[in-house]
Amino acid sequence: MDKLQFTTDINAPREKVWKTMLDDATYRQWTTAFSPGSCAITDWKKGSKALFTDGSGSGMVARIEESIPYEFLSIEHLGEVKDGVEDTTSDRVKQWAGAHENYTFKDNNGGTRLIIDMDITEEFADMFKEMWPNALAKLKEIAEK
Repeated sequence: MDKLQFTTDINAPREKVWKTMLDDATYRQWTTAFSPGSCAITDWKKGSKALFTDGSGSGMVARIEESIPYEFLSIEHLGEVKDGVEDTTSDRVKQWAGAHENYTFKDNNGGTRLIIDMDITEEFADMFKEMWPNALAKLKEIAEK
């Protein structure tokens, strides 16, 4: 599995960036860069299940591996959801099950540096290299309002 990293500086405190990233209403706004209708069904607490869907019953099933508010969030991907059905056992999902997305929030000159580290298969690397900068630009715009 490959690793990708994305970084953005946001002119807002870590608490505001965290809330903008995870609160349902604003999450749905900035994640349209990945798919219109994106939503997350989780409480963002350590050990909790998370469903990331595209509004049509498809997406990812994951677990919140770590959640330290305003500092660090780690998501472990477990499988996919297709037409509302979770799959964590097929050969297809086993290729990338256990992949992580880690979000680190650091103070930066009165604002926040957000660093995203993610495990990725070669199959999806180019797609995320294109989508993440757009998503982070939207997140930055919303958080700086």
